[in-house]
Amino acid sequence: MTTAPVRTVRRAASLPADAHVSVAVVGGGACGLTAALMLADAGVDCVVLERDAQPGGSTALSSGFIPAPGTRVQRAHGVDDSAARFAADIQAKAHGRAAPVLVDAYAAAIGPALDALQARHGFDWTLLDGFLYPGHSVHRMHTLPQKTGAALMARLQAAAEAAGIPVLTQAVAETLVLDADDRVIGIDYLRPDGRRETLGCDALLLACNGFGGNAQMVRALLPEMAEAAFGGHVGNDGSAILWGQALGARLRDLGGYQGHGSWVTPQGALMSWAVMMEGGVQINREGRRFHDETQGYSEAAVHVLAQPGGVAWNVFDTPLLALARGFPDFCDAEAAGALRRCESVHELAACIGCDDAVLQQTLDTLRGSAPAPDGRVFARGLDAPYFAVKVTGALFHTQGGLDIAADTRVLREDGTPLPNLLAAGGAAGGVSGDAVWGYLSGNGLLSAVAGGFIAARTAAALIRSKETSA
Repeated sequence: MTTAPVRTVRRAASLPADAHVSVAVVGGGACGLTAALMLADAGVDCVVLERDAQPGGSTALSSGFIPAPGTRVQRAHGVDDSAARFAADIQAKAHGRAAPVLVDAYAAAIGPALDALQARHGFDWTLLDGFLYPGHSVHRMHTLPQKTGAALMARLQAAAEAAGIPVLTQAVAETLVLDADDRVIGIDYLRPDGRRETLGCDALLLACNGFGGNAQMVRALLPEMAEAAFGGHVGNDGSAILWGQALGARLRDLGGYQGHGSWVTPQGALMSWAVMMEGGVQINREGRRFHDETQGYSEAAVHVLAQPGGVAWNVFDTPLLALARGFPDFCDAEAAGALRRCESVHELAACIGCDDAVLQQTLDTLRGSAPAPDGRVFARGLDAPYFAVKVTGALFHTQGGLDIAADTRVLREDGTPLPNLLAAGGAAGGVSGDAVWGYLSGNGLLSAVAGGFIAARTAAALIRSKETSA
């Protein structure tokens, strides 16, 4: 993790810039590149400023799964879904504490966004229909065939290159330049050799991520995650929040974040929660289950960290091993030595370091006809041989940030929008409410892709309005 960076705002009546573009985009992850592709489709020029040598960010570290209703792919699978149903699922997971205006906007936009990427840029979406992620009432999780966030980023980069979109890497945005009317007129950024350059713009989109990589902000805002493993991108340094504070912008849901209770340790890899949803269990060092795993992998991070040593074991059997091996992240963890095979309960207890009798009693409860004490209902028990993977709880990315309108314009403290400053993805408050348990599977990439799609539409309208009035 990093400490707080210097992110400032300066005022200027005019801006002698090294270059000028209609729309400047800060951040080359899924949000920024989706917005750039949609702007290119609309005939609006833009430049993406990316801090790293290679775009990646949180997207590349994710599973790359995007929930969306009403897409061509979903309809081809005969799935009956709608934006209203998706919005209801989001709010149910967040206990009604997600921002309604954004829930409705993102749920309505994400399907058209994926269809546009498919139709205009050749994205080969597939639907994960073998299992349901926690909180989703129908199969709506989309992915590329490779099933990784790295593959999603590679495809976005290839599309941006094919569209001729300039992506300026190793460009660390530092200062937003605004005129006396709070209109963004440019941005100062730092180059690797120490030079500072200025890009003038007619609209600016903050598509950078949250603050999960900023240890100081995590300790202050998410104290339960202060000592947790961080599975996100170190560039998530809170830049958007710092700019927002300097501008007097309103912030929202800073206590919301996506954790994960299945961070393989010590290998440092993500194990798919599909194994838990289909019958796998988490067992602590005492040989006991300690929560209902089907409630969600985000809140599971807190449950796992509360166990002795802050660890647990994902326990499953042969059919579930076959499911797990369908995910590249698990295959990487297995290749690194994370998987343990145990021929009996005695061997499994020795692996975990718990009492045989306690573990046997835990496994016996999976076969009962009545629900487990925590309410989970098991369709079947687990059969030997057993497989186990040691995991801990991790922080992946934050869900709070700049408060935005439905069109992604950043809001001042009084609720009025700034004229041409937009934010989306991790830079903005998301649709998970203000707590870890509000995160519905896929909310991060939902906010990134739907937010980028909407932001491009808003920015294009701002540019056309400026051209009309000129």
